[in-house]
Amino acid sequence: MAVGQQLAVVSSFFFFFFFFFFFFSGALTFPLGPENKPSHVCGYESCHVTKPNMLNVHLVPHTDDDVGWLKTVDQYYNGDRNNIQHAGVQYILDSVVDQLLKNPDRRFIYVETAFFFRWWKQQSSGVQQTVTQLVNEGRLEFVNGGWCMSDEATTHYSAVIDQMTLGLRFLNETFGPCGRPRVAWHIDPFGHAREHASMFAQMGYDGFFFGRLDYQDRARRMMAKEQELLWRASDSLTAPAADLFTGILPNGYNPPEGFCWDQSCDDPPIKDDPDLEDYNVDDVVTRFLTTAKDQATVYKTNHIIMTMGSDFQYENANLWYKNLDKLIHYVNAQQGNGSKVNLLYSTPSCYLQELHRANLTWPLKTDDFFPYADSAHDFWTGFFTSRPALKRYERVSNSNLQTCNQLEVLGGPVSGKGPFGEGDSQTMKEAMAVVQHHDAVSGTAKQHVANDYARRLANGWQRCQVVVSNSLAALSRSSAERIYCDNLNISVCPLTASSKQFSVSVYNPLARPVTWPVRLPVNGTSYSVSDAKGEAVDCRVVPVSRATREVRKNRGFAVNELVFQVQAPPLGYSTYSVSLLQDGPPPAPTRHRTPAAIQNQFLRVTFDPDTGLLSSLSNLETNQSVGLTQNFYWYNASDGNNSESNQMSGAYIFRPNSSTPFIISRTAKTETVQTSVVQEVRQWFSPWVSQVVRLYNDSRALELEWTVGPLPIEDSLGKEVITRLDTSIKTSGLFYTDSNGREVLQRRKDFRPTWNLKQSEPIAGNYYPINSRAFIKDDVDQLTVVTDRSQGGGSIQNGSLEIMLHRRLLYDDVRGVGEPLNETSVIFPQGLVVRGRLLLSLERPPVAADTHRPLAEEVVLQPLLTFTDGVLSPDTRLEFSGLQAALPPAVHLLTLTQWDRDSVLLRLEHQFQSWESKVNSGPVTVNLQKLFSTLEVVGVSELNLSANQWKDEMMRFDWTPQTDKKPPLLKTFEDPSMWEVTLRPMEIRTFLLRVHLR
Repeated sequence: MAVGQQLAVVSSFFFFFFFFFFFFSGALTFPLGPENKPSHVCGYESCHVTKPNMLNVHLVPHTDDDVGWLKTVDQYYNGDRNNIQHAGVQYILDSVVDQLLKNPDRRFIYVETAFFFRWWKQQSSGVQQTVTQLVNEGRLEFVNGGWCMSDEATTHYSAVIDQMTLGLRFLNETFGPCGRPRVAWHIDPFGHAREHASMFAQMGYDGFFFGRLDYQDRARRMMAKEQELLWRASDSLTAPAADLFTGILPNGYNPPEGFCWDQSCDDPPIKDDPDLEDYNVDDVVTRFLTTAKDQATVYKTNHIIMTMGSDFQYENANLWYKNLDKLIHYVNAQQGNGSKVNLLYSTPSCYLQELHRANLTWPLKTDDFFPYADSAHDFWTGFFTSRPALKRYERVSNSNLQTCNQLEVLGGPVSGKGPFGEGDSQTMKEAMAVVQHHDAVSGTAKQHVANDYARRLANGWQRCQVVVSNSLAALSRSSAERIYCDNLNISVCPLTASSKQFSVSVYNPLARPVTWPVRLPVNGTSYSVSDAKGEAVDCRVVPVSRATREVRKNRGFAVNELVFQVQAPPLGYSTYSVSLLQDGPPPAPTRHRTPAAIQNQFLRVTFDPDTGLLSSLSNLETNQSVGLTQNFYWYNASDGNNSESNQMSGAYIFRPNSSTPFIISRTAKTETVQTSVVQEVRQWFSPWVSQVVRLYNDSRALELEWTVGPLPIEDSLGKEVITRLDTSIKTSGLFYTDSNGREVLQRRKDFRPTWNLKQSEPIAGNYYPINSRAFIKDDVDQLTVVTDRSQGGGSIQNGSLEIMLHRRLLYDDVRGVGEPLNETSVIFPQGLVVRGRLLLSLERPPVAADTHRPLAEEVVLQPLLTFTDGVLSPDTRLEFSGLQAALPPAVHLLTLTQWDRDSVLLRLEHQFQSWESKVNSGPVTVNLQKLFSTLEVVGVSELNLSANQWKDEMMRFDWTPQTDKKPPLLKTFEDPSMWEVTLRPMEIRTFLLRVHLR
């Protein structure tokens, strides 16, 4: 045996000793949670017995508790502001626990850990013990278990994984295995994303239930008995890794009509005293048997499920349980008269178990459930764009949180408590988790609630800034004060605008080096910039645009912007020094004419001199060119006065009055700034629409920075503003969108893959969610648009791609929110102004992903700039990387966060689909011990995606699709060694690392 092999064996022995001691001695209880005594009967073992020769009706008592909607999350929990909506979650949980104790047969499921966590903290140890017993006996069961029930159309996968991890970790550490949900439960979100199903499968869920799907889809599935199916949610992961059994609930998430016994309902209770005149047992039983038998005709087995509850129900749980006890008793009593219907208290997991035991084959689905319509003219595609400023703030906050998490790890213990005080990442984690809720980032809450979501993110960022400052102080060996400028997009930063000498530190949260354009508000006309090595950096001063001056109002007074390119190492920072020059050249001049073209070494963009609009885009490396025009339009939002339907456009619904949008202006007034660093054509379309077409010197993407608002409503017309790119690409009715920022799905105009669509809304019915990118292509050209937030869009004409940027509406769409989407603020009393960026890349289709994957990654996780006034001390460390080497292009470091004192949670993902790239779609191996520069990895264990089960203990139900043979056993791939892990296309692997600071 060679010396190296002997050392490997010795180190392996010590590792396993270390591993066994720390992971099973109680020092690291996660993810196992408290010791689960054998006497506990929870999960599938706690289900009531069913009757094989009968129709078994699974009654599922539940409450749907929005983490903010009409009231804020705090108001919902406390039962405050009941003039808006009567709802108090703390009383629901109090009442349910009390009622569960009165009858051991009763069951209840709970979903939103954000609420349960608060309630649990307020309980006495006696109540906590009682609740733990209910959980251990399967009488109180958690389903889904994330911090919230996330939206599926407008969320980014990384934030969804984080919020699920947060909720599931609390359940695991509080209740152990009996607290682990077996079923994903998205009863309220407005359409369902394929990537969500893939994530749920990788989190170990056995099945998934939801309430909403398109009315035409449901009608077909009811006829064919296909409301329960197998969803194959990835075309890259080997089946059944991303296969998820999916059930569509019969009544959304409400009880069947006539059987709602909450205090918020009007249905009569069961009156079973025969001495009283209004005795109604026979009537109730007859009606219920009819309802159950009707429901059974559209499902496949002798088991059906009924959701007995709804929004914020069970505040007086006695009403529900008293009547359900009677219903079960009297309906089952009919079995003595030959009835074949059996009622039982149940849970979604108990129902799922019976479907699994049926051992049937199930229809296979490989697309998604967007867009969702509940009637012919009622497409829920408006919320894809609703509240665009909040959607962007959520995305920026996610980037800031990942930076905060990383620096908390890299800086060590001083990050939480150091020269800048005490900070934490937990506040931001919880705020981001709340904002993933399906009425939060979706833009479908009341205005005061949307304000509260933004306030929570701001508070979280304040706490994280302390962590970032402490960590960077430790890493740079400089405790000089760090300034954060969160409004650089509108050229506001008091320090840079007033200082004659300052430094900017650029932290890069990506695991590969990045080049990034920096634009700083300044009042000088000439500056020098030097990098961490002291070398001069090409920089230019350009005048602040009119649009920026108008949008920032009196929040900043810089007249110029200093523009230069920075480079930052992987998971690290680089520092740039900036000094004002007294007698340097003047700022770049602004020319009031449209240039024929702007170009760099990669791209050439031409303009029509008569209109000021784009006319073509060329990739000079690949020698390809497409005709490209771009303009802004608005759809007139329906006010409901329509012969076909009285449906209005609102926060949820997109319903334009006409399929032809109004053009805002056929021409743009232009001014041009051209320097060695950046070239800009500033376009002015109207007082409420402007844009900068921007090309940086070494960029392979064209930037379109749009500014839209305040949308005028003096004409009493609601407006839905789009930008449309019209190209010479021959798209044949096809375009492509991402699913939650990951896998790409093909879309076809006026088409659904699983049913024959009767299209009744030619625009809204062809809109899909765009989370990070969309593209159009033919055999030779692919134009990809990378977005900076979630938006709605479609390809209505061949060769075109339109994206909705902003909405301002004058009517409520009657889906519950109860107010029009008409955003104003103190700064913008005339209506909200929104600014954003689209990045365009033109490539050959076979290699396009090699460009758009890293480009989208840079937009999602953007560098964080911090500023220090004056001259840095000479011993300041000006550059640092947390990695020993950059990760390969195919690998993305998705998560690096402190788990407990000595361990960190790491997620690595392969960010290419299996068919996307000849170069990057193969397997990639990473050595965990050679990953970090400042951390020594001494132990590793692999977890499931949500980090609440050991990977090798994750067992899921297997299901057989109708369309092929029983799926093969999940192919297992051996890693080269314990420390070397191999990632395959679209695979995310999650590790708990035991680490020491080097």
